[in-house]
Amino acid sequence: MVTVLTMRSRYLLPALVALVLALAAAPAQATTLLPVGSFEEPTYVASDPGNAERLFVVERTGQIVQVQNGAVTPFADLRSVVDCCNGDSGLYSVALAPDFDTSGRFFVDYSGKESPGETHVAEMRASGTSAALSTRRDVLVIPHDKEERENGGQLQFGPEGLLYISTGDGGSDKNDQYHNSQSLTTLLGKILRIDPDPSGVAQYSVPAGNPFGSSNPIWSYGLRNPFRFSFDRLTGAMLIGDVGEHRQEEIDYAGPGIAGSNYGWNCREGTLAGENADDPGCAGSTASSFVEPIFVYNHDPGCAVISGYVNSDPGLVGLYGRYLYGDLCTGEIRSFDLSNPAATDRSEVLHVDALTSFGQDACGRLYAVSGTGKVYRLAGPSASTCGGPALVASIGLRSQARKVKRGSRALLTVFVSPCKNRIGEPVKLLRNGKPYATRHLDRVCTARFRPRITRGARFRATAPEDATYAAAYSRKLQIRVLHAKHKHRRPGK
Repeated sequence: MVTVLTMRSRYLLPALVALVLALAAAPAQATTLLPVGSFEEPTYVASDPGNAERLFVVERTGQIVQVQNGAVTPFADLRSVVDCCNGDSGLYSVALAPDFDTSGRFFVDYSGKESPGETHVAEMRASGTSAALSTRRDVLVIPHDKEERENGGQLQFGPEGLLYISTGDGGSDKNDQYHNSQSLTTLLGKILRIDPDPSGVAQYSVPAGNPFGSSNPIWSYGLRNPFRFSFDRLTGAMLIGDVGEHRQEEIDYAGPGIAGSNYGWNCREGTLAGENADDPGCAGSTASSFVEPIFVYNHDPGCAVISGYVNSDPGLVGLYGRYLYGDLCTGEIRSFDLSNPAATDRSEVLHVDALTSFGQDACGRLYAVSGTGKVYRLAGPSASTCGGPALVASIGLRSQARKVKRGSRALLTVFVSPCKNRIGEPVKLLRNGKPYATRHLDRVCTARFRPRITRGARFRATAPEDATYAAAYSRKLQIRVLHAKHKHRRPGK
């Protein structure tokens, strides 16, 4: 059929264009929600790093249950130490160590009873199919006694095998909010990065590369309530859903290994001026350093953004590489392409009442959690399987600096994820496409190289294929020579 635009019909052109764009942004294939089970106020779901069929569901009241082959069994009971359920208090999330299948180590984030609102990050150890409360030891305790809300609560192991923690600003007064989020001397309103001591002798150490010194666990700051965040398995980037106060919900982005970002709260709320915008600390050079969100939407009719994951499950046709997110109050699941979030944002025509979290298993399959009791797996028209070498293994390469003095050495770090069964494996560094050196992965699946730089070069890291993981190739990383600045004297001087 041929459509001819007349003088009358041309006024319909904007509407036709809008319709075409809407159709183009619509989901390419239907995604459905498959029930996993019903639970008591679930807040999070994760899987065994070495067995995607073994799920762990966190219940707000203080229990963790496991689901495997349709059977639901108790795993850990923390009800005697978890403060629930005033305000936002409760058991928020669980993170299983990359070596969980051998060490039994996992970590929990909850509000404690000793001082209501106080945030605890604790390590526990499983033996067989359960974990006793007696194995619990505090790794980090963060005072949070003014308000039992805005607690953050996400735990996640990063691509390099280190533990990341989100904390809320903990304040109801705008000056408390400003101080907590913008100060580097308090752990509230932050993303933290630590290396828990597996021996139990020390609580944790601050990893090399943390941006604010060897004793400061802060990774990024200027956040209000980063209730959920995640890592993109395809690139290693971090995405943070920061819950707004009155006007905007925001999603923040940090590229692989990018540390020290200040996301602006409460000088800023999303893309708007925040309640403390007139404070001297919010102006000048500080304001110019704020990292703008990559996506915002209005707080009303939403109420709390729930950050999801970049989809790496090829079974979700039309969603591969897209970032999924939702909102606690609307329950609508949406997605966008990271390259152009605003233009590609769309509804996936899926609804989850009281959406509290998304989850991702060891195969990259995605889950959605309803605070009313249901946990679902997102399923597409194609089967999602874990057979053969895993598709989710990734390798990253970062440098302490992108420019170094001629003749000096660069410090390059390779990190491989997931870490299971890879400790001691070789990784190879390529320089301008040619083999430079081989190192073996340490206990957190990282390897370090110190090539001497005499001229600009491009580096890339590779990890071999084995029975579990496919071969992995990092992105290319360019190191440039830092040229000295010469001072020119005037003639005769």
